[in-house]
Amino acid sequence: MPGRFDHAHVPTSRAALHCVCTGPVNGPALLLLHGWPQTWFMWRDVIPPLAQAGYRVIAADLTGLGDSTRPADGYDKMTIARDMAELMAALGHENYGAVAHDWGGPVAFALAAQFPERVRAMAVFDAPVLGDGGPIEHHNRWHFGFHALPGLPEALTGGREDTYLRFFYAFGGARTDAIAEAAQAEYVRAYSQPGAMTAGFNYYRAVPQDIADNTAFRETGKRLEMPILVYGGDPATRGRGLTALESWQRVASKVSGGVAQGCGHWIPEEDPTFTALEVLRHFAQI
Repeated sequence: MPGRFDHAHVPTSRAALHCVCTGPVNGPALLLLHGWPQTWFMWRDVIPPLAQAGYRVIAADLTGLGDSTRPADGYDKMTIARDMAELMAALGHENYGAVAHDWGGPVAFALAAQFPERVRAMAVFDAPVLGDGGPIEHHNRWHFGFHALPGLPEALTGGREDTYLRFFYAFGGARTDAIAEAAQAEYVRAYSQPGAMTAGFNYYRAVPQDIADNTAFRETGKRLEMPILVYGGDPATRGRGLTALESWQRVASKVSGGVAQGCGHWIPEEDPTFTALEVLRHFAQI
């Protein structure tokens, strides 16, 4: 649990990034990237088995989210990925694996697209690639459009963060209690801080730029060449199913994975044992 982790606030050119680190200092590094509306805390039950297996685990709060500081702009995923690259360089890691969920997935793509020599391999849970050339973008989730509106989501959720966020935690999993109460309370704390909801909405407002950037990457003819593991949640319980895997197959050459049975969107919290075992199995082959 959190008391066993080392917390740090690492200065980068745009923000002070909060992260937790554990595992052997000289072990191969894994960067864990969370989604919305979560923080590094979503990985709390996945981190210990990774560290026990000999990995140096760094779970970051994405720029603007959790207890990282909040720049006024720069929420397109190419820019966020550069922040994460700065974080890992500041911590002394020249190459590493990336493990990602939700918005962490597009950040991981942008990281690998810009720094392919640094990212050894990736494991991604229930997250497609924006601008992948497929028939749909962001899988038609209603809140993408709402969050992208200027000012309105802040006006309607201000002072109601608890009610709004808890709807997603209950609605997105295979069970309404898929995310533990202690975790929900921690996320509500983090997103109730000044500017935190705006920063989160800015991830959605940057989607047109993300699509343009990723489309430009594809149109060069480039593909990601590192091994990538992708699991979607069960589509019967609000996961993305095989569409997550298919999305990554459009932009990368070595993609494997499938559907996490019995899980909805919140795979790493709904089944942390499955998540950790699959990550370890994947990275053991690298």
